[in-house]
Amino acid sequence: MSDTKSGDDNTLSVNTKKTLTLKRPGLEQGTVRQNFSHGRTKHVVVETKKRKFTMPGEKPEQAAPSVFAPKPQPVAAPVVQEAPKPAPAPAPTPPERMVLNELSSSEMEARRRALEGSKAREIEDRQRAAEEAKRRQEEEERRRREREESARRQAEEEARLKAEAEARRRAEEEARRRAPQEQVADDEPEVRSKSLGVSRAVPLKRVAAPEVARPVKAKGEEDRRRSGKLTLSAATSDGDGRARSLSSMRRRQEKFKRAMHQEPREKIVREVVLPETITIQELAQRMSERAVDVVKYFMKQGQIIKPGDVIDADTAELIAAEFGHTVRRVAESDIEEGLFDVADREEDLRPRSPVVTIMGHVDHGKTSLLDAIRNANVVSSESGGITQHIGAYQIEKDGQKITFIDTPGHAAFTAMRARGAQATDIAILVVAADDSVMPQTVESINHAKAAGVPIIVAINKIDKPAADPQKVRSELLRHEVFVESMGGEVLDVEVSATKGTNLDKLLEAVLLQAELLDLKANPNRTAEGVVIEAKLDKGRGPVATVLVQTGTLLVGDILVAGSEWGRVRALVNDRGEHLDLALPATPVEILGLQGTPQAGDRFAVVNNEAKAREITEYRQRKARDKAAARHAGQRGSLEHMMSQLQSSGLKEFPLVIKADVQGSVEAIVNALAELGTDEVRARIVHAGAGGITETDVSLAETSGAAMIGFNVRANPQARQAAEQAGIDIRYYNIIYTLVDDVKAAMSGLLSPERRETFIGNAEILEVFDITKVGKVAGCRVTEGKVERGAGVRLIRDNVVIHEGTLKTLKRFKDEVSEVPVGQECGMAFANYEDIRQGDIIECFRVEMVNRTL
Repeated sequence: MSDTKSGDDNTLSVNTKKTLTLKRPGLEQGTVRQNFSHGRTKHVVVETKKRKFTMPGEKPEQAAPSVFAPKPQPVAAPVVQEAPKPAPAPAPTPPERMVLNELSSSEMEARRRALEGSKAREIEDRQRAAEEAKRRQEEEERRRREREESARRQAEEEARLKAEAEARRRAEEEARRRAPQEQVADDEPEVRSKSLGVSRAVPLKRVAAPEVARPVKAKGEEDRRRSGKLTLSAATSDGDGRARSLSSMRRRQEKFKRAMHQEPREKIVREVVLPETITIQELAQRMSERAVDVVKYFMKQGQIIKPGDVIDADTAELIAAEFGHTVRRVAESDIEEGLFDVADREEDLRPRSPVVTIMGHVDHGKTSLLDAIRNANVVSSESGGITQHIGAYQIEKDGQKITFIDTPGHAAFTAMRARGAQATDIAILVVAADDSVMPQTVESINHAKAAGVPIIVAINKIDKPAADPQKVRSELLRHEVFVESMGGEVLDVEVSATKGTNLDKLLEAVLLQAELLDLKANPNRTAEGVVIEAKLDKGRGPVATVLVQTGTLLVGDILVAGSEWGRVRALVNDRGEHLDLALPATPVEILGLQGTPQAGDRFAVVNNEAKAREITEYRQRKARDKAAARHAGQRGSLEHMMSQLQSSGLKEFPLVIKADVQGSVEAIVNALAELGTDEVRARIVHAGAGGITETDVSLAETSGAAMIGFNVRANPQARQAAEQAGIDIRYYNIIYTLVDDVKAAMSGLLSPERRETFIGNAEILEVFDITKVGKVAGCRVTEGKVERGAGVRLIRDNVVIHEGTLKTLKRFKDEVSEVPVGQECGMAFANYEDIRQGDIIECFRVEMVNRTL
C-alpha cells in the first residue's frame, strides 16, 4: 500500500508532517455574543459561507448554513462527495474539505424562538426605560414644587418671628418702665403659635437664633429644603432630632421663676383613692408626689422602706394626710356590692311557697316522717338508718307547694342544722313520744330561736306503747317552748310516721303558719339563694343542691356560689326531672359549676363571666389570706414553738379525708377537732368531696397521714398506689363509727399514765456502818409494809431527800421479800448512804396505765 495518492485519486492521504484537518470550501469562522434575560450573555462560534457566483446555466451549490451552525469537529474518515455533472473544467476539491450538512427542523425552530424572545425583551427594555425617564421627570417636578413651597413658608415664618420678637421687645420695655424693681422677672418670653391656637412657652434664644432665622450656607439651605415643612418644634429643637415637650418647657420656666423670686411651689391638693394595700410608688403617683419624698418621710420616722414595698391603708392614709391630701378609702370587697340583698319594690313581690326545715334528735323519725309525707322511701338508702346528708324536697298540698329541708340529727351535724334553720321559714321540731327531749332536740330549738323562725312541734311515734306526748310537752316548757295545748302559741301535732296518723293536720298547720307569715318574693329578677349541699359526681362533675330564695334561676345563667362560679347547664328537681327554670322557694340541683362550693355558701346570678371571675378570685384570695394568717397565728414565733415542743410534747395524728358531700366533710372535720387534747390532736392534711384519687394517696404518703373514705371509694389507680406505698385506706359509712375508730387510734399516741400506789413507811432507829457493805439502816415498819424491789423515798423533816430503790432488805440475817407493819428490819439504799437516825423511809409502787380520750 502506498502512502501517496495519484492525481485523480480521491482517497485521503496520510502525511506524517501535517496534522489531520477538515476544511469546508468558502467558509469563514467567527464569534457572536448572545444576550439573555437577567443580564446573562454567551459567546457562540459561527461559520459564514461566502457567496459564489456561477455561470448562466450552471446549478448553484448548496446554500450556506445558518449563522448558528455548530463548529465542525475533525474527522478521520474520508468524505464521499456527490458526483458533479459533467463540466468542461471542474476545479479539483482539496481532500481536506467536506460539505456541511443541513440543520434539523427542531434546531431551526429553537433558533427562531430564541430570536423572537430576544426581540421581545428588547422591546420591553425600551418601554421600561421610557417609563423610568417619565417617572424621574415627574419626581424632579414634584421636588421643585416642594422646594418652592418650603422657601415660601420659610419666608413667612421668618417674617412672623420678627414681628413677634418686636412685639415682645416693646412689651418688655413697657414692663420695665412700670416695674423697675422686677427687671429680671421674665427671662424667657413666650412664643405663641397662632397656627396651633395655643400658647407655647419656648426659650427665646432658640426661636431667634440666627441659624434658624436666615440661611447661612448652601448646605444648610439644602438641608432645610430636604427637611420639608418648618414647624415650631423643629425650630426649637436641640438639633439632635428630639424636641422638648410644651409641658416640659413650661415647667422649666416656672421652676426658673420660682428660683428667681424664691417662691414656694404651689401645692395641689388631690383626693387619693386608697385600697386595702398599696405600694409606696403607686401612692406617690396618686398624690402627684415624688416617691423619694415619701421614702424620706419614712426615714425621718425611723423606718427604712423601698418604693416597691407594700403598706396598709391606715399607714397610707396617714402619709396622704401628712402631705396635705384628702383620702377616700375603698375595699376590694366593693366588687360584691349589689350582689346580694337587693331591695325589691312592694308591687313586684308575689306570694311564694314556704320553706320548712325538719329538725330534731337522731332516730326520732325525721326522715321517716318526710318519707310518709312525700310517699318516698329515703331512709332505706341511708347508712345505719340515720340521715347523714341534708336534703331538699318539694310537695304539693291542696294546690299549694311546700318545700321541705331534712337535716341530720347526729351530734356531728350541728353546722348542717344551723344552715337548715337559717335558710328556712318554718321549723318542724320532731320529738319522739317515747324518748322525749334529747340533747340534739335542745340544740335544734336553739338554732330555730337564733334564726328567728317559728316552730311547729311534731310529736312522733305516738303509736308505740311507751309513748307519752304529755311528757314531751312538759319538758319543752323547760326550754321555753310553749305549745297551744298548754297555753302557748307554738302549734303541736301528734303524728305517726309509720301509720301515717295526722299527717294532713301537720301540713295544714304548716300552711296556716305560712299564711300568717305572708311569704313573698320577686320572681322577675336575677336569682339569689343558698347552697344546701354540694358534691362531686363522677359522671356529672360538681353538683350543688341549692334553694332559690328570690328571683328566677334559668338554664344558661352565670352564677357565683362562694369561691366558685359557673354557667348553669341543667336544673334537676328532687324527682330527677330536668327543669328550664326554678322559681323562688324551689330546691334544685345545679350542674355546670367550675368547682364544688361549700355547703351554706350564698349564690347569686351575675351579668357576665368577667364579673364572676373577678368575684371568685377575690374570694379565693381572701380565703388564702385567712388560712395563711391562721397558720401563722398557730405557728407563732420560733421561741414559742420551741418552748411548746419542749413543755407540752403535742402529738399530731395526720388524716386525709374524702367524703361524698361537702356537708359530711364539714361534720367529720368538726367532730375530729373536738377529740383533741393538750397532748394529741387530729391534723387534717386534706379534706374534700369526691372519690379517692392518686393525688390523695401521694399526699398521704408524703405527710405520713392515714386515709379515710366516707361513703366513697378509691379508683383502681389509687388502690394500686396505696398498695405500693403501704397505706391503709379505711372506709366508713356511719359517722360515729369513724369518730370512734379515730378516737381509739389517737388514744394510742397518748403517753401512759404513771399511777403511784402507797405501800408503807418505816422509821430509821439506828445506822450501822458495815465493812464491804456500807451503811445499813435498822428500821421498824410503822405503817403498811415494806417490799423489796419497790420504790423508796428518804424523807427528812418532811422533805424528800432521795428517791430510788432498795439494795437489800433483811430480817435478822435472812433476805426477805417483804416486812409487815410492827416488825424490825435492815435496809440499805442502792448508790446512796446519806441516812440518819430519825429519817422516814416511804415505800411505794408505780404502775403505768394506758389512757384513752
